[in-house]
Amino acid sequence: MSVKVLIPTPLQKFTSDQATIECDGATIAELLDALEQSCPGIKARLCDDSGQLRRFINFYVNSEDIRFLDGQNTALQAGDEVSIVPAVAGG
Repeated sequence: MSVKVLIPTPLQKFTSDQATIECDGATIAELLDALEQSCPGIKARLCDDSGQLRRFINFYVNSEDIRFLDGQNTALQAGDEVSIVPAVAGG
């Protein structure tokens, strides 16, 4: 099942400067593994040493924040759009 992944500019160095990647995965966790296979090194930027998503990286599935769904276990369907959005802070 193919899912469209929107890659933020700071991570595009792992995707050969592509802003959009098509990947397979039934969940966010599987999608992360597929991303790592096609774009080596990207998962270390998205997950900590224990494999959990980094706090300052937000994931959205069809504009829904996965923190309010099932986190890394959020189910994906063919045609879904996953956005990876670095958190922005200021002050």
